[in-house]
Amino acid sequence: MTRPLTRVRLAAAALALAGVLFALYPGLRPWRDETTLQGAQESMSSGWWVATHLFAMIGFILVPLALLAVRRVLDGTRAEPLALTAAVTTWIGAGLTLSYYGAEDYALNVLATRSVAGDQLDLLALAEGIRYQSTAVTVFGLGLVLLGVGAVLAAVAIARSGVLPRLSGVLFAVGFAAFLPQFFTPAPVRIGHGILLAAGCVQLAVALWRAAAPAGTDPAEPAAAEANALS
Repeated sequence: MTRPLTRVRLAAAALALAGVLFALYPGLRPWRDETTLQGAQESMSSGWWVATHLFAMIGFILVPLALLAVRRVLDGTRAEPLALTAAVTTWIGAGLTLSYYGAEDYALNVLATRSVAGDQLDLLALAEGIRYQSTAVTVFGLGLVLLGVGAVLAAVAIARSGVLPRLSGVLFAVGFAAFLPQFFTPAPVRIGHGILLAAGCVQLAVALWRAAAPAGTDPAEPAAAEANALS
């Protein structure tokens, strides 16, 4: 197997890992009523609060790397420029989103831990101030929108390419397009969204893995045959 194709398979593995992390993020996140002091303390001071938000941050880092592999697989096709645009858009979106997640994860955990320890601070007011500070929430929203746009562009590029299975990017795109709206839904819906996003990442990862054929073969042939069967 040539080195570039090895990198494609590494990217596919990274994307599958990202999917698992996105499912674990809401699945293991401590769910309490964070509009109450006790609920906010129990949720935000938990070690799982730190761990699960970190899972999501790692996922955001891995996804743009995988989309660069999509561009590599689509190299030479009419969809390659669109795939590159998708990777760059997603990378920018992930960068903007991560700044918010850092504050959500570490800052709120520190404040909640100090509140549990008896420090005299207004945890609910501080949490709301951190979450809804105008610049922070604007950057966060823009980042998630760009992630959704990048994922949709990637799905369109995949469908147009004739190299990867036409529908292999659909669940991936739906999952990221729904990332911002799902924050306004109850815990069961958010957990379901994590599972949906994991399925989308794994489906695309499998398509990438199969496209990275062994040395001496055309890496596009197996995936193109599968794409033609689905078309």
